[in-house]
Amino acid sequence: MKDQLITLFGGGGFVGRYVAQTLLAAGARVRIAQRRPRDAWFVKPLGGLGQTQFIAVDVTRPETVARALAGSDAAVNLVGSFDNMAAVHVTGARAIAEAAAAAGVDALVHLSAIGADRDSPAAYGRTKGEGEAAVLAAFPAATILRPSLVFGREDKFTNRFAAMIAAAPVVPVLRGGARFQPVYVQDVAAAVAAALADPAAHGGRCYELGGPDVVTMSELHRWLADTLGRNVALAELPDAVGGAIAALGFLPGAPITRDQWRMLQRDNVVAPDAAGLAALGVEATPLASVAPAWLVRYRRNGRFARRQPA
Repeated sequence: MKDQLITLFGGGGFVGRYVAQTLLAAGARVRIAQRRPRDAWFVKPLGGLGQTQFIAVDVTRPETVARALAGSDAAVNLVGSFDNMAAVHVTGARAIAEAAAAAGVDALVHLSAIGADRDSPAAYGRTKGEGEAAVLAAFPAATILRPSLVFGREDKFTNRFAAMIAAAPVVPVLRGGARFQPVYVQDVAAAVAAALADPAAHGGRCYELGGPDVVTMSELHRWLADTLGRNVALAELPDAVGGAIAALGFLPGAPITRDQWRMLQRDNVVAPDAAGLAALGVEATPLASVAPAWLVRYRRNGRFARRQPA
């Protein structure tokens, strides 16, 4: 990928910053395309002089997408949203794939999600499924990556639950039996780079990305509490109560939306017959091997806290 120009749609987001760093380290030139490029300027020091470019894009406006892809060798769509999902996940994804085909790029990687299904009862899963179909219709050689919940230093996954555990002696747990297969953000970035490096092998294929551990929501909360040295009570709420809370998800500060509740009705794990990280040459990183490095801030007295006995 050395000296190739790769356009990252949503390159300034949580996953995007790691993808950009991985590609820059491989010698690629990276063009960050997003609505407010200034929000991604922190990426610039990660590369050498002239290695990073920035351009304003609205993925629902095809003319801006086409402009962003001019001269590109490859493209990556990392754009996702819990608002305006049809516009972003379907219309935007289609615009990127169509523009990539018109520009003659060599490779396109589309980041979707486990649970993507055009028949999903949840708008998030349904629009992700429709987006995949739109991408493959316009660019059949695209590589689809479906991660489970992505964790990393800046995530809104481990940090959100850790903050709840640090703040209260009793923590409610919704859908305690729901299973996840959390995947490390750097592994997702490595998967993107692998797909771009060999489009002949990975183009037109779908990979489901999960870490080495499958955990339930309750197990995740308990692990976080133990890691933080917090003696909290976990209160698993009945589905009837959880559903009622989700029904109020439109309220400011509500812990979960109605659509997120629908997504929780299905396990978020790699399918038994799905190709995954190993097929892309990436070794999965366990949550416990990296997360304590950033979760330490939620411990009492931070890194100076006395560790609890095992």
